[in-house]
Amino acid sequence: MTALERPYWIEALFERREGWDAGAYPFNLPVVRGLDRLAFHPRVTFLVGENGSGKSTLIEALATAWGFNPEGGSTNVNFSTRSSHSSLSRYIRRIRGALRPIDGYFLRAESFFNVASYIEEVGVSGYGATPLHEQSHGEAFFALFDNRFRGDGLYILDEPEAALSPQRQLSFLARLHELVLARSQFIIATHSPILLGYPDAWIYQASERGLERVEYEDTEHFQVTRNFLNRRQTFLDVLLSDDEEA
Repeated sequence: MTALERPYWIEALFERREGWDAGAYPFNLPVVRGLDRLAFHPRVTFLVGENGSGKSTLIEALATAWGFNPEGGSTNVNFSTRSSHSSLSRYIRRIRGALRPIDGYFLRAESFFNVASYIEEVGVSGYGATPLHEQSHGEAFFALFDNRFRGDGLYILDEPEAALSPQRQLSFLARLHELVLARSQFIIATHSPILLGYPDAWIYQASERGLERVEYEDTEHFQVTRNFLNRRQTFLDVLLSDDEEA
C-alpha cells in the first residue's frame, strides 16, 4: 500500500462574492476574516484552536462544500434534525486533484447520534454487525472507523477524539495510518495532542490573528498538556488556591 502523493482536495478558495458580509457571522470570525485560501496536505491536515475560535464552523463549511450532509455521514446521507450550519460553504470553491476519491465521510462528533439514528432508520449497512446505538459512544466511533472507512477516500472529521479514551486515541492513530496507506486524505479538527502527533501532518492553528501553519510543539494543545504533566502540582496550587485571606 502507498500513501497519496497528490491530494484529492488540493485547496479551498474563499470567494468574497455578493452576500459576503465581513461584519456578520461567520464572515467576521478571525479564522475566516483574512482567509483567502486553505491548502491541504495529501495525507493529514489538522485544524486546532480554542473553543469559540471558529475551527468547527470552518470544518463544517469545508465538509458541506465538498457535498457532505452538514450533520455528518457520506455524500449519500440526506437528513436534517435542525438546520444550524452557516452559509460559509457557499463561498468556498474547491480545487481538486486529478485523482478522485472512491469513498468519503464527514464525522461530526456532536451530531453522530443523529447520524446513527438515520442509519438505523433507513437500514444502511456497512457499519459492522452490532447496531451503533447498541454500543458505547466510543465503540460506535470505532465501528465507523474500522468498518465504514474503506480507504481511497476523503474523510473530514470534527473532534473524533470526543468519545475516545487516551488509549483509544492511540488506536485511532494506528487506524488513521492504515487508511493513509490505503490512499486516504484526512482533514481533522481536534483538541487532542495525541492525534496532533501524527507525523508530517500540516497543522493550522486558529486564533485571534487568524489561521496560521504551526509545528506540533508550537500548538497551545501540546504546550499546555506538557506543562501540566511536568508541573502538575504547581498548576493545581494556582488553579485550586483559595484567594480569601483567613
